[in-house]
Amino acid sequence: MNTEHVPKSRIERITLKNRILLLFAAVALIPFLLSCYLSYRTIHSILTTKLQSGIQSNLKQVTLSLENTLSNLNHVSQQLAFEGSIGKQLEQLMLADQPYDRSYLTDQIKNQLNLIAFTNPNIGLSMYYFRKDGTYLFETMGVKDSFNPEKLPIMASYYGITYFGPHISNDRFNDQYVLSALRKVDLPEREDAYVYIETGFNLTQSILDLDDVSKNTAHLILDNHGRVSYSELRDAFPENATFPVSGGLSEASATSGIASGYYWYRQFSNQGWSVVSLVSKADYDQEKNRWMMQMVLLTVLFAAVSLAIGWLLWKMVYRPLSQFHREMKLMLNSNFNVVDANSRIPEFEMLLTQFGRMKSHIARLYSEVELKEKRRADLEIEKLLYQINPHFLMNTLDTAHWLAVMNGQEEIDRLVTSLNKLLYYNLRKGGQSSTIREEIDSLRQYLILQQIRYNFQFDVRIHIDDELLNVPVPRFILQPLVENSLYHGLDDKGRIEVEVSRHNDRLEISIIDNGKGISEEKIKALLEQEQAERHRVGMGIGMNYVKRMLESYYEGHASMSVSSEPGQGTRIVIELPIQCEGEESS
Repeated sequence: MNTEHVPKSRIERITLKNRILLLFAAVALIPFLLSCYLSYRTIHSILTTKLQSGIQSNLKQVTLSLENTLSNLNHVSQQLAFEGSIGKQLEQLMLADQPYDRSYLTDQIKNQLNLIAFTNPNIGLSMYYFRKDGTYLFETMGVKDSFNPEKLPIMASYYGITYFGPHISNDRFNDQYVLSALRKVDLPEREDAYVYIETGFNLTQSILDLDDVSKNTAHLILDNHGRVSYSELRDAFPENATFPVSGGLSEASATSGIASGYYWYRQFSNQGWSVVSLVSKADYDQEKNRWMMQMVLLTVLFAAVSLAIGWLLWKMVYRPLSQFHREMKLMLNSNFNVVDANSRIPEFEMLLTQFGRMKSHIARLYSEVELKEKRRADLEIEKLLYQINPHFLMNTLDTAHWLAVMNGQEEIDRLVTSLNKLLYYNLRKGGQSSTIREEIDSLRQYLILQQIRYNFQFDVRIHIDDELLNVPVPRFILQPLVENSLYHGLDDKGRIEVEVSRHNDRLEISIIDNGKGISEEKIKALLEQEQAERHRVGMGIGMNYVKRMLESYYEGHASMSVSSEPGQGTRIVIELPIQCEGEESS
């Protein structure tokens, strides 16, 4: 029954080795990767919460410090304004005409300013500023020539007072960052009078520097319109520029987002201005990236360990199977030698041991079958030899021989004598071995009988070296082949050549005729169809017998070939291994 070949799927084509490695890697890596994913989500949440809470806490402290500083500026500026005691003395000074009064009021104002500076140590430069003419009075410190309030960064402005964000002090001898305020003073005679006060930025800056959440955290201070009044990153966020919120969209209530490659967090004050903390994405993701790198290294380590364990598992399982496969291939090639099983695994060793026993049993059965086939061939030959009673034939032919001699029948005497010798050689007992000499003598007796029997003459030429006459060969192999030439198209001009020669360690016997030739189909029938041939040849044994005899006697080391061309003749060649005289084929 024919079965259709069903193509295998890609999964079915995966070898056992690869399946073991893939399954083991999957079993080892999938739970690990799931754990990594859950750990990543957890660590991401923890780090994000920690970072945001730390930044927001720091921003609240900064905002509270700035609010206190600005509140102090507001309190001091109120004392210096018209409503305060110093403001009233300033008004009196502006209206006084007498030098004594002016000197007295000047001293009083300076004493009051010194008292304020003493009670407020953070207060730095303070003075009265007149905007129209750019003059100032009662300055507590030396003023830089470049002083111009119009150029200072505004932080907040309301109720007649303007707060300026951190900037370099206008004190001639101070280059530190300060916060300042400019409050309008209501004087009857001057509408351009202002109080200018600076306070130190050190406390707030120290709070900014205490930000331990990220070492590279930067800060901005935005006014109540969202413009940058102070920036620690002037390249990315320049001062006096509008702070970009959500990609350029100004959202007054936004407290966090991403801008210019930075995560930002914003804290609003009660006065409208705000403080922004900036963390670069690289710093923000540094902890997560470090964790991710550790997870990648652990994944590679797990994969390497999984592959190593899979390889060990392959050595334990796959290699014994490969050994079992090699044993099967050896058995298919008729190699039944038993190899010791040494897989170090009891189950596989037991399997290989059982397979070795099976090979030994098959080898014994194979030998028994060969022996039985050989015996069967010998029995067939023996049966053929004993189909005729040799003693009865010999005695009868011997009687006919003497009758022919007594009656002077020389032709009959010659016929009977040749027949008697031929039958004696073919039917004698004593084994299958013979020699080239005996085969040639038997062939000559057979040719004499055939020349007497047929009414035409044919030429038979025999070429043989004398040194080959005693070479042992199977009995009765030449006559069936010559008989084949006689029975397949030989006429009065027929010629048969028998040549025996030696080529190295092999003996070559050639039978060549110039008959009509034999077709390929007929040659196949003569070699294989034993029963049909037996009804055609004279002695009842044909080419099939010679073929089987060579196979049995030489155990496959001999060969016989037949080649023929219609109208040209036939050539039969036998090649045999040369054995010493008296040596039997094993």
